[in-house]
Amino acid sequence: MFGRRRKNEEPEDAVEATAQEAPDEAEVRRVKLEPAPRPEGPWDLSEVGSPAEGRVDLGGLYVPGVQGMELRVEVAGDAIVAATVVLKDSAVQLQAFAAPKREGIWSEVREEIASGITQQGGVIDETEGPLGWELRAQVPVQLPDGKRGMQTVRFVGVDGPRWFLRGVISGQGAVQPQAAGVLEQIFRDTVVARGDGPMAPRDPIVLKLPENAQMVPDGVKQEPAGEPTETSRFAGGLDHLRRGPEISEVR
Repeated sequence: MFGRRRKNEEPEDAVEATAQEAPDEAEVRRVKLEPAPRPEGPWDLSEVGSPAEGRVDLGGLYVPGVQGMELRVEVAGDAIVAATVVLKDSAVQLQAFAAPKREGIWSEVREEIASGITQQGGVIDETEGPLGWELRAQVPVQLPDGKRGMQTVRFVGVDGPRWFLRGVISGQGAVQPQAAGVLEQIFRDTVVARGDGPMAPRDPIVLKLPENAQMVPDGVKQEPAGEPTETSRFAGGLDHLRRGPEISEVR
């Protein structure tokens, strides 16, 4: 479409073409920005001296323990790929992915999530929240009586060194700031252990069960993204959750 110009040639529409191309170039630069600083977390394994202190060791993630919480895992095939912290009538799903060494992917992932939800008939609002840029979405869901309804969820994300952590906040935490404070702190205080092995960008960082824990099948759960995953609860070995730090401050 575009031919190579000779050195001294300057077409009359050069200025117009440059103006038309500028937004696309700016978009590329926005997508490929380096990960922003994370002064309040989430943390890389190399940044925390004792990651298992006050956290549940899931291998690829160290999830903060909070008084009264229930911890679930989502399974894709034979691999555990996500963890969900349920606290009263709110929940936050945590999932970590491999990412390029010097490029953040959250901006690009937000666009893809927004596009997918919009195509399903949902509504998206991109806004800057306590955890940075996020998507607040009205997602179509099937209600228990079989009718179609809308569920409010928040998609949050942070780029780290060679990893990306995504959170999906649902329930009261998605609509009430006072209920979201603890879930946001759990997200901030999560530690990601990517490992040193080669991984393709966006490959999920596989998790594992804690020692002395077993999985109890809990049916099939429909996630906001529209992909059914088998959900299991931890049975046994959960007493150490109660010894985790209780987050009483709500911001």
